[in-house]
Formats: sequence, C-alpha cells, structure tokens
Amino acid sequence: MVRRVAVIGAGSGGLVSIKCCLDEGLKPVCFESSDDIGGLWKFKEDPEPDHSSIYRSLVSNTSKEMMCFSDFPMPADYPNYLHNSQLLQYYRLYARHFDLLKYIQFQTIVSSVRQRPDFSHSGQWEVVTENRDGQEERHVFDGVLVCSGHYTHPVTPMDAFKGADTFQGDCYHSWKYKDPEQFRGKRVVVVGMGNSGCDISVDISRAAEKTFLSTRKGGWVLGRMSDNGLPVDMMMINRWGLLMQRLLPKVLLNWFTERRINNKYDHRLYSLQPKHRFFERRPIINDDLPGRILYGALSMKPNMCEFRGSSVVFEDQSVEENIDAVVFCTGYSATFSFLPPSLVTGRHGEIRLYKHIFPPSLERPTLALLGLIQTSGPIMPCMELQARWATRAIAGLSRLPPEKKMNEVIDTEIQIYMRSYPKHASVQVQYIPYLDDLAQEVGAKPKLLSLLFRDPSLFLKVLLGPCTPYQYRLCGPGQWSRAHKAICTQWERVAQPMSTRPVPKLNPSLMPWWLPLSGGLTVVLVVLAIRIKLPGLLDNLSEAIGCLGGLFDVIWKDGTAPLV
Repeated sequence: MVRRVAVIGAGSGGLVSIKCCLDEGLKPVCFESSDDIGGLWKFKEDPEPDHSSIYRSLVSNTSKEMMCFSDFPMPADYPNYLHNSQLLQYYRLYARHFDLLKYIQFQTIVSSVRQRPDFSHSGQWEVVTENRDGQEERHVFDGVLVCSGHYTHPVTPMDAFKGADTFQGDCYHSWKYKDPEQFRGKRVVVVGMGNSGCDISVDISRAAEKTFLSTRKGGWVLGRMSDNGLPVDMMMINRWGLLMQRLLPKVLLNWFTERRINNKYDHRLYSLQPKHRFFERRPIINDDLPGRILYGALSMKPNMCEFRGSSVVFEDQSVEENIDAVVFCTGYSATFSFLPPSLVTGRHGEIRLYKHIFPPSLERPTLALLGLIQTSGPIMPCMELQARWATRAIAGLSRLPPEKKMNEVIDTEIQIYMRSYPKHASVQVQYIPYLDDLAQEVGAKPKLLSLLFRDPSLFLKVLLGPCTPYQYRLCGPGQWSRAHKAICTQWERVAQPMSTRPVPKLNPSLMPWWLPLSGGLTVVLVVLAIRIKLPGLLDNLSEAIGCLGGLFDVIWKDGTAPLV
C-alpha cells in the first residue's frame, strides 16, 4: 500500500514537503490552518493567534538565486531581493507548476499528533484535526512532517525590566508591528538588534520624531550589496571561501573581514561595534541602518534595563525621556502543543533533534520537524534537503543510527555553538557543511572530483561560485536534468532585472602618451634634487613641470596614446 504522510503547514517547508512526498511515491495530505499558502510570508493586516506575522515592508535578506527551490529557479525578471508579496507569488508559481494545491486542506487545524498503540511495529500516527466548521476528524498516517514554523509564539520579557508597570506608553512585540504610521511624531525604543529589530527600527525612524535601537551585544552589519553591486550572499557563500575559513587562522580572517567592513563605515564610530568577532556570530543584513544613524533619525543604545514612568534607563545609566512606545524584537519560542509532551527533552524546553530533523527517542523515524534551524544562509534550501531526507526515511529508503549515537551527535553539535549562542545552540548550523551533510544522506552531494575530470568548467563554477541550490540536483536521487544549465546561467538571472535600459558602451579611457613619461620625469627630478641638494631646483620644479606640459601639449596635437 502507498504510505500516507501528514504535512502540517503550507508555507515554504510544507509545499516542498508535499513535492518530496510525491517524488518518493508517498501520498501527502497537507493541513493548513489559514485560507492560503505562504506561511510566514503571507502578509495580513491583523495578526492571528498561533500564526506567524510579518510587517508590510519586509524584504528578503537572501537573494533569489540562493534561496530558490533547487529544481525551480525564480523567474529571471524577479528582483534579486524580493518583497514579501513577490516571494508569496513565487510559492504560488511553484505550487501551480507541480500541481500541489490539490493535496492541501485549508482552514484545518491539527490539534493532536500521537503514536498509535502499535507504533514500535508500524511507525504510524493518529492525527486529530478540526475543520472550519469545528468538526473533529481522526486520521491514521504512516508519517508526519511538521512544517508549521517557529515564529508563532512571541516572547515579550516585560518581567525582566524594573518599573515596567509605571510605563504609560505602548509596549508590544514585533509580531504585532505592521507599518510606522502609528509612530509618526513619537519617540520610540526598539529592543533587540536582530534582523527584524534593525528592519523595524529603520522603518519606524522614517516616521518617528526619534528612534532608539537598544542592543545587548551590538553586531556586524552588512548591506545586501557587495562588490560591483552584486548580492552579498552570492559573493560570500561559496565552497572556496569555506575552504579558506578552514585553512587560514581565524584571527587573520576576522581581522581582514572586519577591516573591509569598517572601511565602508566604522562600526565603533556608529556605536554598532559588537563584543564578538565577525565569524563568531551571524552578521546582520541591513542596507539602511548606518544611513539612518548618520542622518540622526536613529541612535544606538546599550541594553535597556528599567522603566521610570515615561522614561527608559539603559545599562550605561543614560536616560531617554518622553518615550511613547517600546517595540520588543526579542524572538519567539518554538512551541508545538499538538505533539507528544514526551518529545520535549531539551534543557531549555526544546525538542532534541538529530540533524535538526528527527527526535532520537522514537523507535521509528516517521516524524520529522523542518525548519528549526538558524544559519548564515537562506533557510529554504535547508528545508528542502531536510524534506528530501525525511521522506526517504519514511519511505524506508534511508536508515538512522541508534538512539545513543544520535544523542551523542546532538550533544557534540550543541557544544560547538554553546560559546557563541548559549541560549540557542541547539538550532545553529553552518550553512554549506549542513547542506552537504543532508545531501550525503540523500545521495545528492556534488561529486567535485568527478566534476573536475568530467566537466572542468562546471567544477570551477561549483567550487568558486556561489553555493546555489541547483548544486544538489546534479546527481543522485532527485537529479534534475536542467541543474547544469541553471548553474551556468545564474549570473544572467542576477543581471536581467537590472538591465532595464540600453547602456552606452564607452570607449576605453584615453590619455596623452606623454603623461606617464612626464610623471616619471617628475620623480627623477625630485630624486636628483634630494641627492645633489639643489635648492633652486625644488623651488622651480612646478614651473619646470608646466614647461614640460606645454612642450608635450604641442606634441599631443599629432595624436593620442591609449590608457594601458
């Protein structure tokens, strides 16, 4: 019989999970609590409880070539960084292309997922759902893929601030934030310097009288644009760079990278300087934060520690008065109330997951949680490879190690990130190594040595170019015949949305053939003046150069010399 798989959520993880189920011969049934696909990227004016919520101006901080699904490139005319509405449209194109919508039951809530009595033998689950009419239904599935995300339960630490009950202004989490209009003319404090905190503080600063961004540790800030105006992630995330990071001393790498970043804007001068070195934590992606600081619309402040009526006190004992609102960008708790409580075994109340996917305590690998990671690259390619591996495990095509071994791997990975992320070490991954690790389990890891001899040109693109998702469709299960072409044409798709008018082709810059010669003569004259100590020569040097220029000006009338 065909194995049935419950997919919970129809965001990016849910859509790719449906497709992966179909690829492995499984029968998916997707339960989506809202009335549309898109998950996190579906903008709504009024946030709904237990659902993710985004602000109107949200733009992706990873580029389209890096974040697309591996066998479905984004349209070439899409901008390199997408507004939330454009990304939602891409999901709809993906769902339509692979005919996924017919497998989704909208406005259906999953209230319970429990193991069947014979789970140790069958690996089956009983899933209880409630439809839009409030009718409860029980289902039996051979596997469950949880793709409901972890940005649904905001954490607002009001109890951590002394005098919170004396504050008369508005306090709420960024989960409720939509646009800056409600803050026009007001004085606002934003707490938390993650990507959302920086985005929202910049957004608010365009309408508010004054905006303050409170940070505990600071951060390294990168714009979306790298050298020559190319997407920063396409320039930074590649296999060659990863190799250099492993071979070169971290001290040297941090020094060089921080020096380059500070050449654009000095993080110490802008009060952005963090306590950590660049490669110890993920950078913040924001194009406008330094500019808003430069304009005086936004000011950086240390960690907020106390309310005093309408005033706010910071750790350095500085005080900002007449504050009208405080917006907390302080993260979310990963809560899955429909899952068995026995799965929550982590020290911080989290579910321990082998390779950030499988609970090791289960006798059968038929439950997988997707997307519960934090990384320096786009999350969509990670979720896609998670889904590819998870569906193969449910189909019986991939086996997991014993429980003891899985727990040892989990403990080792947590220990690696404990210093940099003491509270969130369990969800950290290094982007390319994690993708390669998952691809190895699937059988889709790029074979670089084989490429070197079979297709040297493609080998160089895979090694030196950006680590785009198409690399994981070159071989193995799920191989895509157009992956090679997608890699070879990725820079064309980067250029196309910006090539919007004919650009004049300028001739190479021309200069008089004598100009380099006159520069050389000048150096010779200076050296001679110093060595033979002719005081008059230095005094008249400018006059001599002017005479030389006049002489060569006459010669110049006969022709030009190209710049070399």
